Amino acid sequence: MKAGYYVGDYTYEVRDIPEREPEKDEVKIRVAWCGLCGTDVHKFQGKNGASVVVPPIILGHECSGTVVAVGPDCEYFKPGDRVACDPSYGCGKCTWCQQGFPNFCLTRHGVAKGFSEYVYPPEQNVYHISDKLDLETAAFTEPLSCAVHGLDLIQIESGKTVAMYGMGAIGSLMLQLIKFTGAGEIIVIEREEEKRKLAIELGASLAVTDQEIEAISQEKNIDYVVECIGLKQTMEQAIKIAGKNGKVLLFGLGDPEEPISFNQFEAYTKELGIFTSFLNPHTSERAVKLLESGLIDTKKIISAELSLEEIGGELSALNYSRKGKVMVYLSKEH
Repeated sequence: MKAGYYVGDYTYEVRDIPEREPEKDEVKIRVAWCGLCGTDVHKFQGKNGASVVVPPIILGHECSGTVVAVGPDCEYFKPGDRVACDPSYGCGKCTWCQQGFPNFCLTRHGVAKGFSEYVYPPEQNVYHISDKLDLETAAFTEPLSCAVHGLDLIQIESGKTVAMYGMGAIGSLMLQLIKFTGAGEIIVIEREEEKRKLAIELGASLAVTDQEIEAISQEKNIDYVVECIGLKQTMEQAIKIAGKNGKVLLFGLGDPEEPISFNQFEAYTKELGIFTSFLNPHTSERAVKLLESGLIDTKKIISAELSLEEIGGELSALNYSRKGKVMVYLSKEH
C-alpha cells in the first residue's frame, strides 16, 4: 500500500509498504480522507507536534474510512462499517489513564497514520458514523474533538464577550462551537479580508484586525479570548486584551523555540485565567455527533482536495493551507 512519509530535512516521500491483516482487536480501515493538520506542517519543518518526532514517520492523523477487516478480538466493528478515528492511544492502565486523562498517558502514541491507504487502530480508537455523514466531513472528527476539549476547559458563559484569533481550519471550527455557547458577542481577529468575511458567515458578530482589537479592548471587557494561531505575537496580544476576570485559551500550537512573555502584574490585577489545551480526551464521540447533526459547516473550510503525491508540494509551499483545510484523498469514498 502507499503511504506518505516525512523522512527528515524538509523531505516528503510516498513509499510502498506492506499491507497486512489486523491483529488482536485492531480494525483495518481503508482510508477515504485525511486532513492535513498544522502539526504535520510542524513535523515537516523539523519541529515536534504533540510528541517528539523521529523520522521517518507517516504523516496525517485526521482520517475517516471504511472497515475492511477486524482482528480476532474485535467485538464492535465489522467489514463495511463507516468510521472515523481518534489517532491518540491511551493504555487505560497507567496513573493518568486511570484518572481520566488519556492525553497524558505514559505510553501514548499515534495509532492512525492517515496518509496511508490503510490504518490499523485498536477498536477503542474507532467510532461508528451514520450513513448520512459524508466521509470527507467525518475526517474532521479529530480536529473538532480537540476544539471541543479546549472549550470545555474555559466553560464559556452565555451572554459574555468572546474574542477569537485566527480563521484557519481550526479557528473556523472553534468559531462555530463558540456560537453554540450563547456568547453575547463574538469578535474574530484576522488579518486577511476574505477570512474576515468567512468569520461573519460562520457566526461572528464582528471581524477585525489585530490593530483594531487593541482599541476595542479598551472600550469593553473581553471575558474570553481564544487564540487559534500559535504565533508569539498573537498569543501575547491575546493575554493583553483579555478583560477583568477573563479567561484566555492558548489553543494554537506555538513554536517551542519562541516562548511568550506577558506582564504578570497586569494579569494579576485582572485575575486572569490562562489555559492551554492538549489533544482530545473523551471528546471524539461528541465531535461525531456534532458533525452528524449538520450544525458544523466543514465545506466552507476546505481549501483543496489533494492526492497523497501532491502533498509534498503543499508541505513546501503551503499555498492552500494558508486559505483553509487541505483534505488528502485516498480511496476518495463519500
